[in-house]
Amino acid sequence: MPVIIPKDIPAFKILDDENVFVMSSNRAMSQDIRPIEIAIFNLMPTKIKTESQLIRLLANSPLQVNITLFATSSYEGKNTPKSHLDKFYKKFDKHKKFDGFIVTGAPVELMEYEEVAYWEEMKEVFDFIDANTNSAIYICWGALAGLYYYYGIPKKNLNQKVFGIFPNKKIRPLDPLFMGCDDLIYMPHSRHSEVNQTKLKNCPELLVLCESQEAGVGIIKSNDNKKIFIIGHLEYDKNTLEEEYQRDRNADIQIAEPKNYFKQYNEVIMNWRSGASLIFSNWLNYYVYQITPYDLNG
Repeated sequence: MPVIIPKDIPAFKILDDENVFVMSSNRAMSQDIRPIEIAIFNLMPTKIKTESQLIRLLANSPLQVNITLFATSSYEGKNTPKSHLDKFYKKFDKHKKFDGFIVTGAPVELMEYEEVAYWEEMKEVFDFIDANTNSAIYICWGALAGLYYYYGIPKKNLNQKVFGIFPNKKIRPLDPLFMGCDDLIYMPHSRHSEVNQTKLKNCPELLVLCESQEAGVGIIKSNDNKKIFIIGHLEYDKNTLEEEYQRDRNADIQIAEPKNYFKQYNEVIMNWRSGASLIFSNWLNYYVYQITPYDLNG
């Protein structure tokens, strides 16, 4: 079944050309099926790339999924055309319920949370998600911020960026999130901070699902399945880390090559796409669809 998005959003043509099952909003209106309502709170500067990456993963499911894109009201980034934001993004609305929610990463890791320009708005979003959705995925900085806001777990800034592709061992291999996944979950990471391990281990409300010997915890979830924290970037495209690496080098930023990424002759072998697709489709099925009512507002 398809993901429902406007036909004129750039992601539609990108994904349609890849034979990813996307459906225009007009066509979906003619079907007597209630789609799963998923909101994406997109904090990434590369919003157009990020929305395509996430929609691609959400389309790998037998469910019809309706996507609503949100951007911050209290801060307007400079990397996405205003015309795109005005046309395809909404300001956060507290009055609409969603079956599932996704909060992306953001390039503000080295700042204290309270120093982030849109932190007050983030707190409102976190409160809304907790009260009005079945389950939510929080990615990278979004995950670190969620762990801090909900459970008081601080982040720890790192001396060296965690940058590359890292294998994760499943700590809870029978969790529904890993249905059909291989023994190792490969995950891209691109971050300057990490979860405070001591605080995490002492929090009885959270479970570590997988972790990397080199990169640390990979996925954490709450005991009630309402919150999934992905510390890396399962949504990344094949060339995303290469683009970030070249961007930083061009800006004369000292950065090492992403680990476990470039193979012989600088070729990139993508080894995380299938696991990422399964994890997102399993989330939609087991943690969102299975417990959602037909009348979302009932």
